Amino acid sequence: MPVVTAVSLRRGHHFSKTASLSIRLLKGLGVDGDAHMGETVKHRSRVAKDPSLPNLRQVHLIHEELFDELAPKSFIVRPGEMGENVTTRGIDLLGLPTGARLHLGDSAVVEVTGLRNPCIQIDRFQKGLMAATLDRDANGNLIRKAGVMSIVLAGGDVRPGDPIRVELPDGPHRPLLPV
Repeated sequence: MPVVTAVSLRRGHHFSKTASLSIRLLKGLGVDGDAHMGETVKHRSRVAKDPSLPNLRQVHLIHEELFDELAPKSFIVRPGEMGENVTTRGIDLLGLPTGARLHLGDSAVVEVTGLRNPCIQIDRFQKGLMAATLDRDANGNLIRKAGVMSIVLAGGDVRPGDPIRVELPDGPHRPLLPV
């Protein structure tokens, strides 16, 4: 069964976030008290381009299985250290279609908007980590493994141990693209 294994937030703009006992998701805004909370873009590079764009990156989720994959390559990563708000286990986040809804705990619902596009900050955290979070499929297409981004459709508290229920969108499924 898919589950939340950790939750994290941080008020200032820093690469890593601090693990917490719970986070509160606010509808249309993101994680209460997190630097990336808001209706419009909060990531500094996006604000510099156009601060009026909608924030499609309110909540960042990473699958804990990525940490398991990185460990044999000498990368030790703990929840929150790659900037995610929600760490999961037992769900193929990267395989979800755009618009998939994740029910987190009792009441929170996020809608997946796209893939996290890894940036150079990952290498500042641990040299070589950016390359380790990228791969190629059989056709040579780039695979981004650094998690997915989402918006908050319904608020609520989210804690480690909370179940995750996936609701797929109707109609043809669109693959995730970087946001």
